[in-house]
Amino acid sequence: MFFAQIMAGGIGKRMGNTSMPKQFLPLGNKPIIIHTLEKFILNSDFEKIIVSCPKAWIEHTKDTIAKYIDDNRVVIIEGGAERNDTLNKAIEYIEAHYKLTDEDVLLVHDAVRPFVTKRIIDENLEATKKYAAVDTGIPSFDTIVRVNDDLITDIPNRDEMYQGQTPQTFRIKTLKASYEKLTEEEKGTLTDSCKICLLAGEKIYMVQGEASNLKITTPYDLKIANAILEER
Repeated sequence: MFFAQIMAGGIGKRMGNTSMPKQFLPLGNKPIIIHTLEKFILNSDFEKIIVSCPKAWIEHTKDTIAKYIDDNRVVIIEGGAERNDTLNKAIEYIEAHYKLTDEDVLLVHDAVRPFVTKRIIDENLEATKKYAAVDTGIPSFDTIVRVNDDLITDIPNRDEMYQGQTPQTFRIKTLKASYEKLTEEEKGTLTDSCKICLLAGEKIYMVQGEASNLKITTPYDLKIANAILEER
């Protein structure tokens, strides 16, 4: 079975002085999170669509979604302190309600990437037939430099550099087994869910993303997103 998780756990510190987390801010005439969810409820492959949000915003999330979406596959659960804690809570929810098989897959997507396309979602799911972990990214057109103490220490080959996006998609049992293999030191380095599988030695397939699949993090990003929406 395929499950989707919408990561709505952030509080949006970089968005500036706002009254609510960024995923609830308006984009056009609807909250950002609704634009994102709409892409997933159109896909009949998903058994459940799990929305993970801060405990203090669970009721607001329920009310917001109920206003726009009527789909009993959508469930709202509490997120965790960090991204991987939030990921684990979704897996715990799935385990509590389903008997996991080797083929069960979890696709994880940021609530503040509202322009994800059907192609990206479909290619992520399709790739899990061959690979246990799948990422989404676009080539880096700018040169990437590594800096330490304000000094450049490395300039990697740009042709090998990608900008990571979401979704990221995993065979659930493999993801769990990979996490259990890691040392506490390795767990402390995790800034990305795919890194769990990478450190455990799993191959990770890259699906081509889209420049429009941007993450709305700052007020400038929100202006760009509104411009994209108006154009469409």
